[in-house]
Amino acid sequence: MNKLNFIIFQLISFLFLVNFCFATTNKPVRESKPNIIFILADDLGWADLPCYGNTFNEAPNIDELANLGMRFTNAYAACPVCSPTRASIQSGQYPARVGVTDFITGHWRPFEEVIVPKNRTQYLPAEIETLAESLKKAGYKTGYFGKWHLGYSPETIPENQGYDKVHVYRGGGFYNSKFSPKPEKKYEGRLSKILTNMSLDFIEENKSQPFFLFLAHYDVHVQLDGDKELIDKYLKKKRLDEYPGNAIYAAMVEHVDNSVGRVVKKLEDLNLDENTIVIFYSDNGGLISRFDKIPLLADRSLPVYKDSPLKYIASSNAPLRAEKGTVYEGGIREPLIVKWPAKIQPAQTSKAIITSVDFYPTFLELAGVENPKQVLDGKSILPELLENSFDPERAIYWHYPVYHHDQPMGAIRKGEWKLVENFVTGKFRLYNLRADIGEVMDLSEMYQKKTDELTQLLKAWQKDVGAEFPVPNPNFDESKRYEWGIHPDRK
Repeated sequence: MNKLNFIIFQLISFLFLVNFCFATTNKPVRESKPNIIFILADDLGWADLPCYGNTFNEAPNIDELANLGMRFTNAYAACPVCSPTRASIQSGQYPARVGVTDFITGHWRPFEEVIVPKNRTQYLPAEIETLAESLKKAGYKTGYFGKWHLGYSPETIPENQGYDKVHVYRGGGFYNSKFSPKPEKKYEGRLSKILTNMSLDFIEENKSQPFFLFLAHYDVHVQLDGDKELIDKYLKKKRLDEYPGNAIYAAMVEHVDNSVGRVVKKLEDLNLDENTIVIFYSDNGGLISRFDKIPLLADRSLPVYKDSPLKYIASSNAPLRAEKGTVYEGGIREPLIVKWPAKIQPAQTSKAIITSVDFYPTFLELAGVENPKQVLDGKSILPELLENSFDPERAIYWHYPVYHHDQPMGAIRKGEWKLVENFVTGKFRLYNLRADIGEVMDLSEMYQKKTDELTQLLKAWQKDVGAEFPVPNPNFDESKRYEWGIHPDRK
């Protein structure tokens, strides 16, 4: 071999070796297993965010999340209150199948026309394989920070439900918060800031491996409370005729928005942004006023609206009907924004019909994990996310057999049609959401065939999930029917 050929041979060998080393040591092995961050707001309504049309509240970071990802206009919670929706996310099952159909422990009217069913368990059943338990099979590190509300017995707390790192909010309001287990380091400030700091620490600790982070805010739940400088900012802002413009509530929306911004920035700083899917969502529809009609402000914020009706009014879900605690659109339609720069095209809007039981199978597909042995009621929404491809005639369901802001009811949405069943009166009402998003006009008599079709589907689904229904109350007292009692499971 002459000298020139020897040099060429050496050069080729060197390049091959470099390429081999790069391929084996720097290959993006996690390309098929993205990090997953699920940010859950509490009681945030579909109409509360600027990217959904709100012109009073401010949420620039959530707006930017929508600009860089996909915003869904037909996303739903599987129940109009927190615990059942949270159970649906953790289990991939409708609340009626899980057996948790009201918040834990639940509402109770002892003298009403019917006795409502109690939750079968006042916790997430331990035999359910949670989303976190499934993701751990794929090598994910899992973290949960914030509101759990699915039981606090040893076998049902997040530490024993698949989460490696956990700090669960256990009360104390937004400024004197308590956690279980108690954090090893000292976290100070407002609850939303503390939960975000915990989450950022978790991201930092697990930046070199796939991770699943569940950040469960308590904002914007009552009792309403916020940082004074933000409240003052919104008090100076001109209120609009079509929206209450509660400054404390607006401040709480901005607290959540600040959290979203900090999480996204952390991902960018660590060069994790491209391969991380970020989901922003809410657990049920927005609250207008408390069911018990007392002021909804925390003591430290009561002076803000001492002589104003806004001490009773948090928000509005208009143009949607009603609020949290009902199966009307205001109680169940949610903001949902998903960003994944490596895969999802920016600035997209999807009309796909999505519900909270869909997250579990979606995350399993992302992680390459087989379905657990339990039933999964949802579907993977990767086609919706990656191709904006969806079935416009999809059917989804609700079962809320308790008194709250309305009577016990159930519902089905299939395509643009929605049927609502009243479990007390036995009546069915039919709405066309495309023509009547406010559910004003009952079309059940005019479209009898559609009513019958959806009734049959709803009844079949109720049977499949083992739905439980109210029964006549032998102690019914019309003069006391609206009195709230102590739930039997609290005694």
